[in-house]
Amino acid sequence: METLRLLTLPSFFLMFTTLYLLGYTKIFRKWAGLSRPEASSCFLSLAHGTPAVLLATFSLLHSKPPSNFASPNTPFQNTVLEFSMAYFFTDLFHYLLFVPTDHIFIAHHVATLYVFFTCRYIVHHGAFPILVLLILAEVTSACQNAWSLTGFRRVDSPGAARVHESLSPLFYGFYSVVRGLLGPFFVYKMGLFYLSGVNGIPQWAWVSWMGVIVSAISLSILWVLNLWIGLWRERSKKRKMRKLG
Repeated sequence: METLRLLTLPSFFLMFTTLYLLGYTKIFRKWAGLSRPEASSCFLSLAHGTPAVLLATFSLLHSKPPSNFASPNTPFQNTVLEFSMAYFFTDLFHYLLFVPTDHIFIAHHVATLYVFFTCRYIVHHGAFPILVLLILAEVTSACQNAWSLTGFRRVDSPGAARVHESLSPLFYGFYSVVRGLLGPFFVYKMGLFYLSGVNGIPQWAWVSWMGVIVSAISLSILWVLNLWIGLWRERSKKRKMRKLG
C-alpha cells in the first residue's frame, strides 16, 4: 500500500503532462505565438481547478473525526495535496519553458509547492486549512480560464471578444468576493489559531505558510484591483467615443 502511495504524485504528474501536451499538440495547435502554450496552460488549469475543489471538499467533509487547523492529514487529504502538487509542477515547467520572465507566477507556483510539500511530506498535519484555501483559490478557476481563453482570441474573433467583455465584470466580481473577502477572513481565523500556540504545527512551518498565504492573497487583491481599474478606464473611453460620435 505504501508503494502505491509513493506512486500517486508521479502518476498525477504524468496525467497533467499528458493533458498539457494534448492541448499543445492537438487542441490549440493552430493558435499562433505565445497564445498556444498559454491556452494549453489554461486547459491544464481547467483539468485541475474544479476537480480539486470537489476532491478537497469531499476530503474535508468525510474526515473522521472532523478536521481542525492542526489535525493530522488523512490519506485522502494527502492524495488531494499530491493531485494539486502534480498540477503546479507541470504548470511551473510551462512557465519556465515559455514564459520565464513571468517571475510573479513562477514564484507563486514555487511557494505553493513549498506549502503543499511540507504539509504533505514533512509536517503531516494541517491539511485542513490548506485545502480550504485550495477550494477558495480554485473555485474561480473555470470562470477565470474561460475569461483568459476568450481574451487570447478576442483580436481574431469578434465572438470571443463579446464573450470576454461580458465575462469580465462577472469574473472580477466573483474573484473579488472570494479572494478579497472570504480568503482574508479565513486566513485571519487561521492566524489566530496558530498564534494561540495550542496546535501541533511546528512554528517554522506555520510562520512560513502564513507568509506565503498572506503574500499570495495580497497579490491576488492587487491583481483584481488592477483589472477593475482597467475595465473602468476602457468603459470610460468607450462612453467618451460614443459621445464624440
